[in-house]
Amino acid sequence: MTEEDKELELLKAKRLREMQKNLSQRQRSEEPKEIPVTTSPREMVVKQLGYRGLEVLENAEAQFPEETRLVTAKLVELIQAGEITEIIDGGKLLTLFRSLGIRVRVQTTINVEQDGKLVSWSDKIKGVRNTESQETTTDENP
Repeated sequence: MTEEDKELELLKAKRLREMQKNLSQRQRSEEPKEIPVTTSPREMVVKQLGYRGLEVLENAEAQFPEETRLVTAKLVELIQAGEITEIIDGGKLLTLFRSLGIRVRVQTTINVEQDGKLVSWSDKIKGVRNTESQETTTDENP
């Protein structure tokens, strides 16, 4: 063998070792991450919840405990299988329950801006009614 052939063989061997190392690292990173057995299904779902997700889950548990337990179990299966990787916010969770026919009720408020402050819609309407009734009362008493 010539000098160039030996160098080429050494480079090939070095490159082969690098490729094997990269392959083994990739396989280790792709291995499913084991979730501790002590984690309950509910805790696993809670870790995946985002903005107002916990609120919707708690309302669902209070209103439909058995159905929520079944939905939670299925969500855990999907999370463990890697099919659900994104954060589930309250709107998505509420949509899921409603698509399954579970009408979870959530406390909502509508706020509007009045004089630079946020005021609830009901207070705004009450204020309009109060001013109308005051105007009517003053008009009747000349």
